[in-house]
Amino acid sequence: MNAVIGVIILLIFPLFGFGQYAEYDWQERDEWMPVERIFKLAGIENGSQVADIGCHEGYLSIHLANAVGKGGKVYAVDVRRDRLDLLRDHLKTRWIRNVKVILGDYDNPKLPEGQLDVVMIIDTYHEMNDYKDILKHVYKALKPGGRLVILEKMKRRVRSGTRAEQTDAHSLSHKYVRPEMEAAQFIITKEIDDLGDWENDADKPMWLLIGEKEKDSKWRSGKL
Repeated sequence: MNAVIGVIILLIFPLFGFGQYAEYDWQERDEWMPVERIFKLAGIENGSQVADIGCHEGYLSIHLANAVGKGGKVYAVDVRRDRLDLLRDHLKTRWIRNVKVILGDYDNPKLPEGQLDVVMIIDTYHEMNDYKDILKHVYKALKPGGRLVILEKMKRRVRSGTRAEQTDAHSLSHKYVRPEMEAAQFIITKEIDDLGDWENDADKPMWLLIGEKEKDSKWRSGKL
């Protein structure tokens, strides 16, 4: 009997494993995620063409859709069909029409080349084993002068750990990410390490990096 119960729990648990990404937690997330500040730092405005890589059920994508308005467009990318199906439901019930849903690959977000003003990777970069390929594709997707925004939480208990130790703890320091962005030809324009605490947990301070694609970057494109 206990074994049967255990199997049932294992089957049910993934449905509730999204945490802050599930819609029922969005209102609570609004209390600790400084969305407006992040958008302002990223230069997102009405008419912007933006991408949300690792969109999950669409928390950030829906905020982005409202921010860019009817003249803008949001490319919502995830590698899981179930999350994207839920996102489509949210978009339909809210009558949101400026979001394009994309099933990406682990090494390729499948974004259009040279069309985006901003690409957002929020609490997802630490999951990317193929981050070098992702950064190359993001660079190609951005317009000259376009911006990549990476936000992560840095759990204090693994702050001195290796990159692998941090990512195993679902965390990552900007000391690892900054040189990776620079190696992908991004010019770091903003670095903020005091963006508040993830889930209001003092053990999980958030940081943000913004890297810009060179405004005259045609000569670089062939290198990527």
